[in-house]
Amino acid sequence: MTMLTPRTPTKLAPPGKARRERKAAELEARTRIVGERLAGSSARPTVQVLQEVDASRNGLTHTEAALRLERHGTNVIAHERAPRWWFQLAKAYWNPFIGVLVFLAAVMYWQDPADPGVIILSVMVGISGLLRFWQEFRSGRAADALKKLVTTTCAVQRRAGSGSGPTTFEVPMDQVVPGDVVKLAAGDLIPADLRLITSKDLMVSQATLSGESLPVAKADTRTEDLGQFETTDPVEADNLCLMGTSVTSGTATGVVVATGADTYFGSMAGSLVGERPETNFDTGVRKVSFLLIRFMLVMVPIVFMINGFTKGDWEAAFLLGIAVAVGLTPEMLPMVVSANLARGAIAMSKRKVVVKRLNAIQNLGAMDVLCTDKTGTLTEDRIVLDRYLDVHGNDDNEVLEYGYLNSHFQTGLKNLMDQAVIDRVGEAEEVVVDARFSMVDEIPFDFARRRMSVVLNRNGIVGDLGRSEHVMITKGAVEEVLDLCTHMTDRGQRVELTEQLRWHVTRIAEHNNRRGLRVLAVATRTMDTPRDTYTVADEDRLTLVGFLAFLDPPKADAAVALQGLADKGIAVKVVTGDNELVAARVCADVGIDVGHVVSGSSELDALDDPALRALAARTTVFAKVNPVQKARIVRALRADGHTVGFLGDGINDAAALRDADVGISVDTAVDIAKESADIILLEKDLTVLEQGVIQGRTTFGNTIKYIKMTASSNFGNVFSVLVASAFIPFQPMLAIMLLVQNLVYDIAQLATPWDRMDEEYLRKPRNWDAKGIGRFMLCIGPISSIFDIAMFVIMWNVFAANSEASQALFQSGWFIEGLLSQTLIVHMIRTRKIPFIQSRASWPVMVTTVLAVLTGLFLPFSPLAESLGFVALPASYFPWLIGVLLAYCTLTQLLKTVYIRKFGTWL
Repeated sequence: MTMLTPRTPTKLAPPGKARRERKAAELEARTRIVGERLAGSSARPTVQVLQEVDASRNGLTHTEAALRLERHGTNVIAHERAPRWWFQLAKAYWNPFIGVLVFLAAVMYWQDPADPGVIILSVMVGISGLLRFWQEFRSGRAADALKKLVTTTCAVQRRAGSGSGPTTFEVPMDQVVPGDVVKLAAGDLIPADLRLITSKDLMVSQATLSGESLPVAKADTRTEDLGQFETTDPVEADNLCLMGTSVTSGTATGVVVATGADTYFGSMAGSLVGERPETNFDTGVRKVSFLLIRFMLVMVPIVFMINGFTKGDWEAAFLLGIAVAVGLTPEMLPMVVSANLARGAIAMSKRKVVVKRLNAIQNLGAMDVLCTDKTGTLTEDRIVLDRYLDVHGNDDNEVLEYGYLNSHFQTGLKNLMDQAVIDRVGEAEEVVVDARFSMVDEIPFDFARRRMSVVLNRNGIVGDLGRSEHVMITKGAVEEVLDLCTHMTDRGQRVELTEQLRWHVTRIAEHNNRRGLRVLAVATRTMDTPRDTYTVADEDRLTLVGFLAFLDPPKADAAVALQGLADKGIAVKVVTGDNELVAARVCADVGIDVGHVVSGSSELDALDDPALRALAARTTVFAKVNPVQKARIVRALRADGHTVGFLGDGINDAAALRDADVGISVDTAVDIAKESADIILLEKDLTVLEQGVIQGRTTFGNTIKYIKMTASSNFGNVFSVLVASAFIPFQPMLAIMLLVQNLVYDIAQLATPWDRMDEEYLRKPRNWDAKGIGRFMLCIGPISSIFDIAMFVIMWNVFAANSEASQALFQSGWFIEGLLSQTLIVHMIRTRKIPFIQSRASWPVMVTTVLAVLTGLFLPFSPLAESLGFVALPASYFPWLIGVLLAYCTLTQLLKTVYIRKFGTWL
């Protein structure tokens, strides 16, 4: 059993948290109230239910339907709509760093409207926001395109007037109203919450609500239904059909008792609109942003005051302070983050993944817990015949043959298990079967008997009286078939089914049930007097042949995919609406250490939040959980400091998808689930998800590279300015030089999103660590200051740049050394290994850094030199420069090793 280590929970309450928790509690209460109301409808007789909705068995009149549509509104549920493009555009610019840059640009414009720095900052802000807006706008449209743009209708029984008879009309689902009488058949979607009036052989797929993969049998109702015992869960009621489910077989009519937001489906969907909870990405960006802003607010006034008091030129000191503020602000961060996320989204789209919200890419890389349903993710989402057993539990082909004959010859709609038996035998067998047997009669399946029988003629075989031999083959629920058996087949012999043997075969069936298999019994009877027709009364004195055991098989690659996620540091927790036995069997088959399976129906509701946090940390498999419980489990894991992903495709998953750090759905999911998700997989495959995790960590790693490169090098530069300002009688660097140096360095880092990450970095989940970034900045930043000061000494003593008359030489020498050392730090910081030898940057990074170095070397000799305040440097300067840079790289690599040993991390 996987035991999660609790992480330090977030201490700062995100904005709106209390409001969201209050809303979640209100919606949970609403879902409970709706469930209780539906349970009441299930428990009351049909006549009383019809009276409560003021309807009749013949349906509403057209006039009544129109009035009710006006009173109750259309039959639609709450869902999240994509914001207007202008709102998305404005939101793309809602970023603390962009705010700082806009403020600095405004100050620079106020100081000098012709300052080129205003244009530079404006371009940075514009490109950053537009990149983010375009990617999210395009992804949103791609997600919308996944929806089926068709109008769905249903068969509704209505009357022209109060005295006329009923007529069946095809009505758009959104026009259905309370009191409508709806007719259902195989393949129909349930348009609203219905109380069944009549039904026959009705099987309903409730996977979108309950997560159970097999269809559920509803009660056969042919006469007046007096209601059933009241249940706390309307999904379990066998005389209710709920919106969002679908009919797999059978027919029925039902009266609509609730539509739209008043349905069970709608009550859960109400939790999916409004403000989303703050994710791991949002929290991390907020903390890192304000950490860097705090550093800026401390350092800028210090530089301004020291330069003002020591030099006496307050205007120049002010400009230098602005330049320092720009230098300390990672102004390219919004652009680099957007480019990183956009590149990640493009790369993931090639792997059949649609990214709806860019921030989700980083959350995917930070994810250390994945909660997932089993159906379709761990399993193939189809029913197969797993075993065919004799009365002792051994494989027996005779059982398979009789089961196949029963499924093959029945004339009604074959259910999933019939099809699984036929598929197991294969098409080639049909030729042999048709030659050996022919159809005589059948006794169809019904939900009271829970079995069906076919009577076949053994072609070419004549009985004792010279007549054809007829054999009845019955297949159905174990208990019902066993009650009809007087004998059993034991190793080819027909023996009496004594009480001891009956106990023995019951244990065989129960053993397979405990293994998570759905078990049917198969029995036969050779008819004494063959005839043309047979009845239920003939289903007697049967001989038990054996059992058929079915399951939703695990995917062939599920175990490999799960191991791949485990190798990446991701704990997988299965959260399913299916029962404990099935969940445990499937999880064990794919290699999950199951441990104790927690049942939502009996264990979760009694726990408070702290107890649930402890339980969620030590539990791997949750079964029989409802939508509210799924969301609680996600919130409990997040409260323990984990970054949680949730993979689901049903309405019962939508609330959990929204509460997770990253919600993951599939293109075949219900629309509400896709709207709630951050990422949509075009294939429900954990292998695809693993690739997404790697892409997420690469994206995050490259973002952290930029932040640490910029923060440490800029802090080192500002620290050097601070030291130089205190001891040098002139400005160590002009404001325009500092801005140009910062711009060239930023351009050198623009290729960071296209860099590669070391394999070791991708093995573990990665999270924002504002404290770690601050520590990195304070430990690594001053290294460059050591060599800046060394260059000060060289320029002051060796090149006699020690007066105001020679300050341009001093400033030019420090400009080149500062820019080249900053550029080299790109390669030093991007890997914990030895750069260029053990780890090489991608070619875009190599190109941009080389261009930055050449630009720095060229500027003092260029036509722009005089306007920027540079002078040409003597040739003797460059050997000193090389020596300083080599020493800088050597010391940085040594201190990198010390830092990693002490703190256990680098990026």
